[in-house]
Amino acid sequence: MYLVTGATGSIGKRIVRRLRDRDLPVRAFVRLSSSYAELEQRGAEIFIGDLAQERDIRKACRDVRYIISAHGSDGGQAQAIDYRANIDLMDFGQENRVEQFVYVSVLGTERGYQDSPVFKAKREVENALQKSELTYTILRPSGFASNLLPLAERFRDTGLYFAIGDLKNRSSILSPDDLAEIAIQATEREAARNQIFAVGGPEILNRDDIPKIFGRVFQKDPFVVNLPLSVLDGVRSAVGFINPELQRSLGTLRILLANEFFCTSEEIHRLESVFDIQMESLESFLRRYLVNS
Repeated sequence: MYLVTGATGSIGKRIVRRLRDRDLPVRAFVRLSSSYAELEQRGAEIFIGDLAQERDIRKACRDVRYIISAHGSDGGQAQAIDYRANIDLMDFGQENRVEQFVYVSVLGTERGYQDSPVFKAKREVENALQKSELTYTILRPSGFASNLLPLAERFRDTGLYFAIGDLKNRSSILSPDDLAEIAIQATEREAARNQIFAVGGPEILNRDDIPKIFGRVFQKDPFVVNLPLSVLDGVRSAVGFINPELQRSLGTLRILLANEFFCTSEEIHRLESVFDIQMESLESFLRRYLVNS
């Protein structure tokens, strides 16, 4: 039995779908307010619970062989959801003698960013997992191609592309479908045990490459609106007087916009070799979801 947390999220639902496509038993940890009917129809065991409640995590971990932690918060509950829930999953996983714990972290945790509760939480979870007695695989994904779908759809309709910050910053845009496949294979491959993998797409893209790719996909000349990072800083400062929690959450967004998150060619080669996978490019992903679907 697999336990997948964040089972209705972008990554979690893809993991559950693929497990059920393989006819493997999976327990999907979901909130009552989430949309989980599709997972239930696919044959997943639905566990309705709250990751902020230790008793729910304890119950969800019973009779589980593998745990795939794919949940996350928007930053407002970083301590409870991104940190504490994963520590509880580890503790109860050890109690139940799970064979492997796969943790979906984020690229850049090792850089020590202090302005993002999410990055800090994920780094501490990584540290705790490596010190635990669990067999683990830590996946550090870069930015998801699925996050660009709303921008791509707007570009398709208007030709406009909005960006904040330096357009020369580099990234390795990742297909979430590839990440889901890797998360499952991590439980099957000896070479993935007790390892950390940077996970990204096959190309290192400048941010100004993205509207060019949109242009090729939709056969339109892009019109790029590039706002300086100071605009976000101004919004954060103003929000801080009204909602300090939201201000802290925006710290994660600022880190993502102000820094580079890409995988080296060596890291991608290692990934493709260990998991026997060819990583999908951003252009291929967009065509598959928005043109050929």
